[in-house]
Parts: sequence; C-alpha cells; structure tokens
Amino acid sequence: MSAYNNRQDFEMGLWPELQQTFLTLVKTIQVDRELTRQQKIELFTMASLSSGCQHCQSHGAFRLNSMGVDKERIRAIWEYETSPLFSAGERAALNLVRAAAQIPNASTPEHFIELRKHYTNLQIIEILAVNSLAAWLNRWNDTIATVTDQESIDWATENLSDLGWHAGKHTGDDTEQRKAHPVNVGWVDKEQ
Repeated sequence: MSAYNNRQDFEMGLWPELQQTFLTLVKTIQVDRELTRQQKIELFTMASLSSGCQHCQSHGAFRLNSMGVDKERIRAIWEYETSPLFSAGERAALNLVRAAAQIPNASTPEHFIELRKHYTNLQIIEILAVNSLAAWLNRWNDTIATVTDQESIDWATENLSDLGWHAGKHTGDDTEQRKAHPVNVGWVDKEQ
C-alpha cells in the first residue's frame, strides 16, 4: 500500500449524501448553457493546472480528447497566452481561472474588466462555477493523492509530458489502479 495508506478510506462514496449532492452540482455546472461543455472542461483543466493537481489535469485533458477536441488545442491550454488557437475572450476566461485557482487567490478587478468585454454576467457566473468546482476536486484529489486511472495516465504521459505533466503521487500501487477513465464521476455525458 502506498504512503497514503488506504486512500479508498477517503472516497466520497463513503458519504453517499455528499457524493449525490456533489454529482448534482457537477451535472448542473457541466451542461451547455451560455458556455459549451468544451469551454467548461478547458477552464476546468486550466484551474487544475494552476492549482497543481496532476490528477485533474489528466482527467480534464483526457475528457477533452474523448469529446473529439484536437490534441493540439488540448496541449495549447498549457501555453494559451501565446497560442493562436485561443481567442481574446478565451484568454480572458483562462486568465481569470488561472488567477482564481491559485492560493492565495490572485484574481483582480482587471480580470473582470477584460471578461466583460467578451462575456455576459451569466457567462461569467458559469466561469466562476467551473473554477469553484475544479477547486473542490483539485483539493480533494490532491490531498488524498487519488489514483488516476491508467487510461488517463497513458494519454497524458504520451501527450503532455513534454509540457511538464507527470502522474507523480497519483500513480498508486497496482492494487489501487483503475484501468479506465471513470465515466460515472465528474463530467458525465448522460443522466445517471
């Protein structure tokens, strides 16, 4: 067993009401409203990158890939400030999320001045909701070093290692390893 000793002892599913409430929140945030699911998962991935949660970075990137997002666009999240694949509005949203995901929070009024050039108040609320959801998952998963499924590790290792991604403490022991990306948790495609 890893140094984290029985991570399964801290799975959210052991508190069913918490897990159900959290999944309801995820379903509420993830649906296409003002922003698309792709935009939201890109923001989620940026928040995870900014907070340092390798587990959530790999899940966000893998999820985008499974949705059919071009690999170069996914990789460009790591270099969004200079990538021609992102518009000024997308950069403004990524800038806010990157700043807001830091501890201490580095967001400023200037972030909102720039956001308002591109987004409505409701869209900004969605951006904030995605960032807050990512914060929950980043803190939970990074604190207990949740073991990342092999499918996400393999994809991220192949496509993101040269950008600095590594599984680190999320590798786990063989007995802890999940083989496939967990479709029943997080950014789901259908009602459960």
